[in-house]
Amino acid sequence: MSFSAYRNWQPTALMKVSFMLTVAAAVAIAIQPDVWPWALTIIVADQLLLAFAGLWPRCAWAGSNWTALPPAAAARGEIAITIDDGPDPDITPVVLDLLDSYNAKATFFCIAAKAQLYPDLCRDIVKRGHTVENHSMRHQYHLPFLLLKGWLAELNAAQDALTEVTGIRPRFFRPPVGLRNPFLDPVLNRLDLQLASWTRRGFDTVERNPQVVLTKLLKDLKAGDILLLHDSNAARTNTGQPVILEVLPPLLDAIAAANLHTVTLSESVDRY
Repeated sequence: MSFSAYRNWQPTALMKVSFMLTVAAAVAIAIQPDVWPWALTIIVADQLLLAFAGLWPRCAWAGSNWTALPPAAAARGEIAITIDDGPDPDITPVVLDLLDSYNAKATFFCIAAKAQLYPDLCRDIVKRGHTVENHSMRHQYHLPFLLLKGWLAELNAAQDALTEVTGIRPRFFRPPVGLRNPFLDPVLNRLDLQLASWTRRGFDTVERNPQVVLTKLLKDLKAGDILLLHDSNAARTNTGQPVILEVLPPLLDAIAAANLHTVTLSESVDRY
């Protein structure tokens, strides 16, 4: 694999410091072998910090990461609802109807393999004015252990699949559960993708009480927020209803009451 493909990538300050510490520790051991315990301690601590940066979904230490919309979007009173893990043939159509009834827009982070199974549903998402973004090819949990080649294969396959289904190439990527590692950022740069996490989430994949989910999403609600819900892998209420379907109406009411309006992540960029 040619590393020249990553020549335009600029590592973060943490990545630069990490590289220098590793080199310095290796040189120190070569010059003075008996310092190896201290050098090893430094290397281990550095690697633990890098791992933390990748396993903390909202962290930007290992690369650019949207946890909120651009300042200009916030100044316009914009807010983003993002919906992960679909499309789901039973839940997504109802979500789309609810969004239509409020004239609201959302960003759907779709699993590409599911998009291939339900292409008409994905095309309907776009037709109704929303956007489909990259949520990996198959939503597997080993992704944080991938190296450059693995990340590139996973993201590129998802990009191609989603583009073929919708006719629009995704501009944003969100890894499953937000987990990643430092090898992701150069691949995102190569594929011209922006990592996007969230301002807050309601944990609606595990929380069965819609009011608890709603309270988490509405806490300190403000312009520029990116909110996270799920239209697949969603928890169910005691009556068997997907939590998102109970949460969306009061959430959209609260957004309107706060004089905010919903946009897709792409719209916030295009207006920036």
